[in-house]
Amino acid sequence: MAEGTMEQDYGSDPLAVRESNKYQEEYVHSFVDKWDELIDWDGRAESEGEFFIEKLREIGAKKVLDVATGTGFHSVQLMRAGFEVTSVDGSAEMLSKAFDNARERGYMLRTIQADWRWLNKSVHDLYDAVICLGNSFTHLHEEHDRRKALAEYYATLRHDGVLILDQRNYDALLDHQVKPTHNYYYCGDNVVAEPEHIDDTLARFRYSFQDGSVFHLNMFPLRQQYVRRLMHEVGFQRIETFGDFQESYRESEPDFFIHVAEKAYREQVSET
Repeated sequence: MAEGTMEQDYGSDPLAVRESNKYQEEYVHSFVDKWDELIDWDGRAESEGEFFIEKLREIGAKKVLDVATGTGFHSVQLMRAGFEVTSVDGSAEMLSKAFDNARERGYMLRTIQADWRWLNKSVHDLYDAVICLGNSFTHLHEEHDRRKALAEYYATLRHDGVLILDQRNYDALLDHQVKPTHNYYYCGDNVVAEPEHIDDTLARFRYSFQDGSVFHLNMFPLRQQYVRRLMHEVGFQRIETFGDFQESYRESEPDFFIHVAEKAYREQVSET
């Protein structure tokens, strides 16, 4: 992809584009430039409150690796709260935008461009926590890519580290055709984000902006229990799952699930 590309290109059959490597091309400059209209930093900060900050403080985390920094929202929030943060993204466009966003708010991001599947080729340190937020993990369309990425997250964590990974509630979309409300994650009032196509191996989302511009993302509709199983198989021990920042929820209702996975070995693991 040429630097600064303005238009997305899914070819003649967009529904056939189901590969992990596509994400870098999807985040073209014109889409990234509008991404914060979708996120709405103030709205998102209000909706999620101190959830991630509190979870990280509970485990005594100080060093955090944000492996899907996007335009930098969570990296900046965590730096503001006193954490030492390294910000990673596979998209050069996103990293550039994140760096500018942080600088405008008085922070200097430490950024690394890296593919999660080979994360430790570029990240040479150990962290108390890895966060992978914003539904980013669903950009991986193949199971071997998902396993490899989780293994890379696991390897960069200290022995008692924690992975916090979120995902859209695809179970509700697949089983009940429940459309997301965007009350928590995507709070922009002038953007419509909605599923355009959903099947067992593709969730194609359409993002319509007030100026008439339209963009898409092709993602894999991960089921909640499947993600938990992969985490266990890679080696994570106790996994706690929240729905829209709540411990108690009815599974068809949340827009997002948040998994908090512990690396620390326990002889007897009680499932939650």
